[in-house]
Amino acid sequence: MAAVRTSATVALAGNPNAGKTTVFNNLTGGRQHVGNWPGVTVEKKEGTSRHRDLTFKVVDLPGTYSLTAYSLEEVIVRDFISGEKPEVVVDIVDASNIERNLYLTTQLMELGVPVIIALNMMDAAESRGVQINVELLSELLGVPVVPMVGLRNRGTEELKDAVAAAVGGEARFRGIQVNYGRELEEEIERLQGSIEGEGGVPPEFLGRYSSRWLAVKLLEEDAGVETDITAYCGRDCAVFKQFEDSRRHLLSIFGDDIETVIVDMRYGFVAGVVREAVKRKREDAVTTSDRIDNVLTNRILGFPFFALFMWLMFFLTFFLGKYPMGWIDSLVQGLAKLVNTNLTSPAWLNSLLVDGVIGGVGSVLVFLPQIFIIFICISILEDTGYMARAAFIMDRIMHWLGLHGKSFIPMVMGFGCNVPAVMATRTLESDKDRMITILVNPLMSCTARLPVYALFTAAFFAANQGTVTFSLYLLGIVLAVAMAKLFRKFLFPGESEPFVMELPPYRWPTLKGTLVHMWDRGSLFLRKAGTVILAGSVVIWLLSYLPPGIEYGSSGSLAGMIGRALEPLVAPLGFDWRAAVALLFGFVAKEIVVSTYGALFGVGEDKAAISASLQQVFTPLTAYCFMAFTLLYTPCLATVAVIRKETGSWKWAAFAVGYSLALAWLVAFLIYRVGLLFGLGG
Repeated sequence: MAAVRTSATVALAGNPNAGKTTVFNNLTGGRQHVGNWPGVTVEKKEGTSRHRDLTFKVVDLPGTYSLTAYSLEEVIVRDFISGEKPEVVVDIVDASNIERNLYLTTQLMELGVPVIIALNMMDAAESRGVQINVELLSELLGVPVVPMVGLRNRGTEELKDAVAAAVGGEARFRGIQVNYGRELEEEIERLQGSIEGEGGVPPEFLGRYSSRWLAVKLLEEDAGVETDITAYCGRDCAVFKQFEDSRRHLLSIFGDDIETVIVDMRYGFVAGVVREAVKRKREDAVTTSDRIDNVLTNRILGFPFFALFMWLMFFLTFFLGKYPMGWIDSLVQGLAKLVNTNLTSPAWLNSLLVDGVIGGVGSVLVFLPQIFIIFICISILEDTGYMARAAFIMDRIMHWLGLHGKSFIPMVMGFGCNVPAVMATRTLESDKDRMITILVNPLMSCTARLPVYALFTAAFFAANQGTVTFSLYLLGIVLAVAMAKLFRKFLFPGESEPFVMELPPYRWPTLKGTLVHMWDRGSLFLRKAGTVILAGSVVIWLLSYLPPGIEYGSSGSLAGMIGRALEPLVAPLGFDWRAAVALLFGFVAKEIVVSTYGALFGVGEDKAAISASLQQVFTPLTAYCFMAFTLLYTPCLATVAVIRKETGSWKWAAFAVGYSLALAWLVAFLIYRVGLLFGLGG
């Protein structure tokens, strides 16, 4: 009697925007973690789910339209499925775009793995007048089909039932294969014989892939499969001899690229399935998404609406964030007072804890609510489907730069954090587009700069915090556009590649999904506060405390000596030596700028005291110049490291540091001098 399985691995696959992340969150809840796939920078999500006596690990594979290995995501998906051999692959299919989504399904079934179709967004399909016979679809494809509405958590338990049945051997998988027609099937069979026969590929390779799948991939001239087979048996083996014979024969018959014929056959199979199982009530019905797009992506109205949503995001960030910020500020000050009262000696330890640790980390943690709010806003824009529209709206400008709208997506991601945004450029097919997008991405204002903006705008522009901050984000976008144009003309000349922008249907975001996304991103800030910012705060305290006997944070301290040495470089911008020190330490992490000022003013974590001290050394004009400099100057240390990794060269990482520093100085200088001309220096 076979043992009952209590654990299994389940892979989630599907097209981008099919709701895969929502289904993953519904299955795993808080039992998930995020990392990177080994050796690459593509995000890897894993979680666990429980159903009765079964615990299964859920792996959220990158979204992809096919398994043709044209992109890194496609390679990751098929390598994981073939190498890790998950017990079940759940294919998330957008029911409202079923014909396009089922193309990936045919390729997953060709891999010979148990596939369950999670037919998501059934409500969107129904609203479009699409009726799907789920039982007939399951019969035609030979795999279980589970109807779902992921955003409302409908169908999750039924999906768990289907997974448990598959793992327990109770589900039927008939293994329907696409029939490619007599001529192609004959050559596929011949290739299978050479693959399995003497002089073919070894058994351990066939343990990963079926011989039929390998034969089809060879006929598609899949470079990855050709490389793998060459490594096992060389180019002179029987497999490649048969491949050349089959290729010549098929070219003589079809007179066309064989891959195109195979793709057409797959779509023909999908069209046949859809014709049988899917009925459309209104072929030309205008959907709600279409009506909204007529306004939000309008050639004239699109950009003003985009600007309005961005401004609203910053207004809400400051308006809603000020209340919990006050609570956290009170807690931090209370903790500092408690330590100050009960630990009076030795004096250096008291100063280290109060001025260094609590003052440094606490002065940054105060801004945590604003960072979480901005991540909530970004998550809502992504989950509703509007972020894809933002890329579409910017597509015309991107083309003028020699890029395309797809480049704008990593740039928008830079509003959250430049590190994953630079990593996201891997989705760009053109190396030139990718390099330009990497180099201008740090000009997009990340949330690490937000504490600096919040501190300075509260001190100098309290009545218009959201508007002033919005102007800084807009300044970053404008300069990123200008630098991209220059880089395209002088460093990476050439035309941009054509790209079709996919616009997913609008959806209501779920509270759970929004909170999960907020925590995934916001927790990175908390971890940074406990590591990089803590370490930086201790170093700043040490430099402000030494040499012994000087006034803490004064110009006679080590920090003051460093600042005095650098002051001539920033004096033309209206800054003093403290600004030089703050900007220097901000290279490690931009949030440290805030804690540096707390140390140099000798007021620790007290936000009100820092603001009052800033008003003694800055004017509104120089404060804005300082924020502009913070926006534009050198990327943080983590971003520089990932630029080096993604470009494969320290040369480009050094270039990113050098040009952004020069640009920051020039822009701040121009703002300062023009402001003085208009009498704004007072």
